[in-house]
Amino acid sequence: MKVCKQLSVFMENKPGTLALVSGALAARKINILAFSISDAVDHGVVRMVVSNAMQAAHLLGEGGMMVVESDVLALDLPNKPGALARLAHRLSKARVNIEYAGKAQVILKVDNAPRARRLLQKG
Repeated sequence: MKVCKQLSVFMENKPGTLALVSGALAARKINILAFSISDAVDHGVVRMVVSNAMQAAHLLGEGGMMVVESDVLALDLPNKPGALARLAHRLSKARVNIEYAGKAQVILKVDNAPRARRLLQKG
């Protein structure tokens, strides 16, 4: 298990914004190791763990985005039924609250699933 810096980036919720942010990180050779996105009508929050949090926070901040850093735990969870339940139970017994969690598979909720599916199937 590893403690990592997570960046929470507040950005506009419109097509191209995530491409711009992830492209800027890629141009600086900063790898996105994990991410999650939550949305509201006009903005979104991208939470990400990257290969160089300090450089990424500086880059995104210079681009006018609000970035908040926090410590998160990165751990391998067995891909078996009940694994999350056991983890959550163990933490709850110690009165530790899980604020949010993610798994290493990309799940996309898009505004036009048929179009996105066709585009992504083309490669």
